[in-house]
Amino acid sequence: MKLPTRPITILIAALGGEGGGVLTDWIVSAASSAGLPVQSTSIPGVAQRTGATTYYIEVLPAAWAELDGAEPVLALSPGAGDVDIVLASELLEAGRALANGFVTDDRTLVVASSHRDYAIAEKMAMGDGRYDSSRLLEAIAQHANASLIFDMKAIARETGAMINAVMLGALFASNRLPIAYEAFTTAIRAAGKAAEANIRGFEAGLETAERLSAAPVIDEPAKRAQPATRRLLALETQAAELFPPQAAATVIDGMRRLFRYQSRAYAKLYVERLKPIAEADRAARADGLLLRETARHLAVRMSYEDVIRVAAAKIAPSRIRRIERDMGAKRGEPVRIVEYLSPGLEETSQVMPVWLARRLLAAAEKRAWLRKLHFAMELNTTSFFGYFRLWTLAKLRPMRPITYRYKEEQRAIEEWLALIAQAATHSAALAFEIAECARLLKGYGDTLSRGRSNYALIETRVVRPALAKEIPPSAACDAIASARTAALVDPDGNGLADCLAAIERQNALSFAAE
Repeated sequence: MKLPTRPITILIAALGGEGGGVLTDWIVSAASSAGLPVQSTSIPGVAQRTGATTYYIEVLPAAWAELDGAEPVLALSPGAGDVDIVLASELLEAGRALANGFVTDDRTLVVASSHRDYAIAEKMAMGDGRYDSSRLLEAIAQHANASLIFDMKAIARETGAMINAVMLGALFASNRLPIAYEAFTTAIRAAGKAAEANIRGFEAGLETAERLSAAPVIDEPAKRAQPATRRLLALETQAAELFPPQAAATVIDGMRRLFRYQSRAYAKLYVERLKPIAEADRAARADGLLLRETARHLAVRMSYEDVIRVAAAKIAPSRIRRIERDMGAKRGEPVRIVEYLSPGLEETSQVMPVWLARRLLAAAEKRAWLRKLHFAMELNTTSFFGYFRLWTLAKLRPMRPITYRYKEEQRAIEEWLALIAQAATHSAALAFEIAECARLLKGYGDTLSRGRSNYALIETRVVRPALAKEIPPSAACDAIASARTAALVDPDGNGLADCLAAIERQNALSFAAE
C-alpha cells in the first residue's frame, strides 16, 4: 500500500470563549481513536477583539499499523499555501486567514460562520467602520478551493450548543478526514461538558453542511422587513406613493425606526422633511440615489443616542434574553447584569429643559473642573432599584421634544437638509457628498463632540465655500469627500487640519491660474 506523502493540515481560527481549544481536542481525540497519527499546537494571540487564538492540527491519513514502525514528522505551525482546511468561527477570522496566505485555490477548504462579531476598530470608527462582508465572501470564493459558509452561531443558539460543535459537524460533512461519525460523537461525549447539547449542535451543523455542500454556497437568511403597525400603515402607503421605488423601501424602514424611537408624529416629520429632498432629487435627475442616501442618514440622525434611548436599550427584554443565552443560563437560573456608567455634564444636560441646560453648559465653559465632572455608577439591571432607575429614564420618551438635546439636534438637521437641497441646484454629486457628511455625527460624549467639531470645520471651510463657488465646481465634490475621509480616519482632527489646509492651498492656486 502506498503511504501518504503529507498530512492533512487544519487551521482553526476562533475567538476567545468559543471553544477553539475544545474543538481541537475533539478532532485530536477522534483521530487518535481512529488510529491516525495526529499532532496539535495552539498559538495564543490577542486579536482585534482581544481574544482570538489560532490552533493548528496535522493528521496523517494512514493508520499507525500501516506505517510499519515509521514515525511521521508533523509540523508545529501552519505554512502559507500549505493548509488544507481552515475552520473559522466568524467571517472576519476567515478573512484574516486568507490575508495571511493560508487559503489557496489549489487545496484549501474554508468552513466558516457567516455571522459577524464586530472588531474593536470597526466599532471605534467615526462613521460606518464595518468591513464589507460581501467583499470578504467574494475574496474567499475567489481564493479558496471550496467554501462552506453559513450562520453557525444561529444554529448553535437554536440547539443550545457551542459554536465549536456546529463547526465540527460541518467539518465531518466535508469528507476531508478519514474519521468515522462515531469517533466524533464519542469524542464529544468523552469531554463530558454539555455533551447532549453539543451532539445536537454537531448533528445540526452536519445536516446544514450536507445540504449546502453540493457547491460552494453561502447560506444567509434573508432579512425580513418588520411588519408595520396599524398606526403606520396609512403613512407607509403615502410614502410608497410619494417617493420613487428606488428610495421608498429605505424611507419606510426609516419611518418604522422613528416610530419605535419616538412616535407616529416623529415618523411623519421624517416624511415631511424628505419631500423637498425628493423634489431636489427629481430636479437634479439623481434617479432616487440622493433621496435614498439622505433618507438613510436622516433616519439615523433623528434617532440620535441620548440617555433615554440608552436606558431603554439597557432594559430591553431582547437584550436581557440575549445575555442569558450567551451566558448559557438555564431556565429559572438567576443572572446578574451590572451596568457601568459614567455620565458627564453634557449627557446629563441632554434631558433637561433648554433654559436650564444652557445655563449649566455656559457655567461649564467658564469652569474647567465642571466640564470634567463625571458621575461614576454601577447599576444592577436585574435588581428592582437598578431596573427601576433605568425604566424611569426610558419613560421620559414623551418628554424628549422639550429637552435641550432634541432642540439642538432638530436645528442641526434642518440646516444640514437645507445645504443638501441648495447643493442639488448645483449638482446631484455635490448634494450627495454633503449628505454623506452625516457619517461624522454619531454616538454621544467625546465621540459626538469630536464629530460635531469636525463636521463644523468641513461645513465652514469646504461646504459653504463650495456652494458659494469659492471652490472650483470641478474640485468641490473631491474636496468634501477628501475632508470627510480625513475626519473619519483620524477623529482627533490632525489629519483633517492638514487636509483642509491642502484644499485651501489648491483653491488659491486654481483661482490664481484663472
